[in-house]
Amino acid sequence: MDFGLVLQTDPPASQVVGLMRRAERNGFRYGWTFDSAVLWQEPFVIYSRILEHTTKLHVGPMVTNPGTRTWEVTASTFATLNDMYGNRTVCGIGRGDSAMRVAGRKPNTLARLGEAIEVIRDLAEGREALVDGNPVRLPWIKNGKLPVWMAAYGPKALALAGQKADGFILQLADPFLTEWMVKAVRKAAQDAGRDPDALTICVAAPAYVTADDSPDALAHARDQCRWFGGMVGNHVADLVAKYGEHSAMVPDELTTYIKDRHGYDYSHHGRADNPSTDFVPDEIVDRFCLLGPTEAHIDKLRHLKDLGVDQFAVYDMHDNREATIDAYGTDIIPALR
Repeated sequence: MDFGLVLQTDPPASQVVGLMRRAERNGFRYGWTFDSAVLWQEPFVIYSRILEHTTKLHVGPMVTNPGTRTWEVTASTFATLNDMYGNRTVCGIGRGDSAMRVAGRKPNTLARLGEAIEVIRDLAEGREALVDGNPVRLPWIKNGKLPVWMAAYGPKALALAGQKADGFILQLADPFLTEWMVKAVRKAAQDAGRDPDALTICVAAPAYVTADDSPDALAHARDQCRWFGGMVGNHVADLVAKYGEHSAMVPDELTTYIKDRHGYDYSHHGRADNPSTDFVPDEIVDRFCLLGPTEAHIDKLRHLKDLGVDQFAVYDMHDNREATIDAYGTDIIPALR
């Protein structure tokens, strides 16, 4: 199992770079960031510094979207980083939540997302593609390689990931939902004539390592990670609006917890003090995240690995960032390799 570190690009950028360097020293192979240009600093500028100050770390957004940049610009940016640092990027992509909504736009349609996946990958790898109906090729690219991994929750998005993406990003660590969604993605890949085992499966969720499993320690960890249930809830709310609260299309294990959700303030998006996440119960925090002493992390990660997860990406937005990175490097990553 590979491991990634996920950060917001809060200033100063030097701190983001420093944490990514720390992650690489601790055995992490991927460095991810949010991509929401209004809420945080521009990640692609910071990727260049991360790549310069690491040797093996692969970087990318978790996740970008097809609406905030034109596709040839996205492809050219990835290809430039790859040319400078040796094919060490991954394009995580989705419909767009905070990046689109904070700017007053709706998330992209799945049809647009599916087209963008193919166009961005083709352009970044030096092939010609149609952009707004016009043939475009980036002639300077030589030996470019850009895996495109798609984030998804709902049945149509899961099917699209299986049909077109090189990898699937699932932003929660619940074993039941992971098994259900991985099966859906791989079935879609097989139905499309692709090799379902060739897709990389990446689960991303907050991880908080505590000194013990005492009630006080776990309560603090839950409060530091409760924001994640609110972030996932934005996507779940879209699914409930589309399919209904109880639908055979989406498991109740994903949808029922948002019944007391009332709006969402993106100014606190992804932060431990987010007041819009008081509707998230402890049960969801425990299911969606990894909390507790290192042994609890290892047990859950082994379960996820058995379900076909290739990478676990640690959302490290809480008050224990450095210690969590170090604990993963000392105890958890070696146990899963």
